[in-house]
Amino acid sequence: MERRWNILQADHDKVSALQTELKIDPVICKMLVSRGIFTFEEARLFFRPDLSMLHSPWLMKDMNKGVDRILQAINRNEKILVFGDYDVDGTTSVALMYQFLEKIYNSAYLDFYVPHRYTEGYGISKKGIDQAYHNDFTLIISLDCGIKSLELVSYAKTLGIDFIICDHHMPGTELPDAVAILNPKQEDCAYPYKDLCGCGVGFKLVTALAERLELSKQDVEGYLDLVAVAIAADIVSITGENRVMAYYGLKKINENPCMGIKALIHLSGFQKKIHITNVVFIIAPRVNAAGRMDDATKAVRMFIEKDFDRALVFAHMLHSDNTDRKEADSIITEEALALIELDHSLSTRKSTVVFKPHWHKGVVGIVASRLIEKYYRPTIVLTKSGELIAGSARSVQGFNLYEAIHACREHLVGYGGHFAAAGMTLLPDQVEAFITKFEEVVSSTILPELLVRQTTIEAVVKFKDLTTSLYRIICQMEPFGPGNMRPVLVARKVVDSGFSKMLKEQHIKFSLLQDDVIFNGIGFNMAEKFFMLQAKMPLDIVFTLDENEWNNQKQLQLTIIDFRISAP
Repeated sequence: MERRWNILQADHDKVSALQTELKIDPVICKMLVSRGIFTFEEARLFFRPDLSMLHSPWLMKDMNKGVDRILQAINRNEKILVFGDYDVDGTTSVALMYQFLEKIYNSAYLDFYVPHRYTEGYGISKKGIDQAYHNDFTLIISLDCGIKSLELVSYAKTLGIDFIICDHHMPGTELPDAVAILNPKQEDCAYPYKDLCGCGVGFKLVTALAERLELSKQDVEGYLDLVAVAIAADIVSITGENRVMAYYGLKKINENPCMGIKALIHLSGFQKKIHITNVVFIIAPRVNAAGRMDDATKAVRMFIEKDFDRALVFAHMLHSDNTDRKEADSIITEEALALIELDHSLSTRKSTVVFKPHWHKGVVGIVASRLIEKYYRPTIVLTKSGELIAGSARSVQGFNLYEAIHACREHLVGYGGHFAAAGMTLLPDQVEAFITKFEEVVSSTILPELLVRQTTIEAVVKFKDLTTSLYRIICQMEPFGPGNMRPVLVARKVVDSGFSKMLKEQHIKFSLLQDDVIFNGIGFNMAEKFFMLQAKMPLDIVFTLDENEWNNQKQLQLTIIDFRISAP
């Protein structure tokens, strides 16, 4: 797939001023300026994140109300139910909140509840509320869901059940009648950092509870491994507070994770240092698979288990679910691609919406992402769920998917989500109208350049600039993710050394030369561009700088993202 190369133009004066202060490689200074870091002090805070940089939880709207209600419930021996979504963010949130409440309250008055994706759907469920009522619960703390559950929260109130809602999804114009709503995205919430995940909001609530009860910081900071997993899996910005929490959460994952995370890592066979990408590709899929294929309750049980062997039993269950998920994902992706390729009208649209009633509801979001890899445009995959049609949507970089779906709300029973991902339900007789309306909205609002995958490049470099020292400083910029991506670089007019070759007929092993400096690299799924290397013409290459370890020997290498023949 063709890519647009967007080479960032850093302010020369700001780069020079920062280089004068820091006295480090100008390439690094360009990277820092592109991240909004202009002074020595800002650079120090960036490279040395500290938990003292986290904002006070009391800045969040309704925090006092939420803490007061929980402590009131404890003083009155009320039963408290921790309720969370079935994905990684939701299950880690439930595990965090439940374990903290166990520390300060009698576990006989506590329980947790995760709705079943297929019998209850996303968010607060009537079944969950009814179960709480029949078991004498009078307070529900919902995590990673609830901000749109107006009717159900009101229903719970008629049964004598109060709600505290901890959410991070976009609120609607009307809010639920809850005792407290903790969500920094509320317009009148003064909390400075708006990009917390659901587990992050839960972490803020337990931080406030710990402060009110005068507990040690260690009583809360021990849950940062769960927060880091949620941050990585939910693809929120790794800036500000999220970067600090992810940094310390990864530290805990590598040094002393909870038994559940330890079991998943053990099962994967991964033995190196865990980075954020390893969380995304090793831990998160297995946790998500529980809710996608079966019941996510076992993911929570794994996270809260204190015995490694018992945690490993749950981890095996998740691993099995993930195997089933991969098979379903592969089959449905093939079917969806075939639908598009057989229907010319689908292949020429600005959006993709495909529907088959038999598709597995748990993997349609993954399939939407797979379709974007081939047809780079906003994508929705629909399937039948009970009497309704349910779908998952994914966006392309820079396009507000949530707003586009909001514009189609007349055809929907319900919807929710983020800028880049969303979900919706609709009646069967509304499918065609919804598809037509979504295409109209996308066509009229998306900029043409957003339909071509963009690679943002931070600096133009020479091979001689790519030193071990530069690599070490880049590593200190971790954890990487949205808002702080691994630096992407470009080198111009490099040539094949004569030793580049194809691997498995899909990938390219590069051996490239520039000004008497040779670098090896790897490019995945680039076979169709191998002819450019064979032409022996100068190339511009886009890459990240990485390290390859083989036989206990470490060597810098390039991970090639794209390349093309150099301009004359």
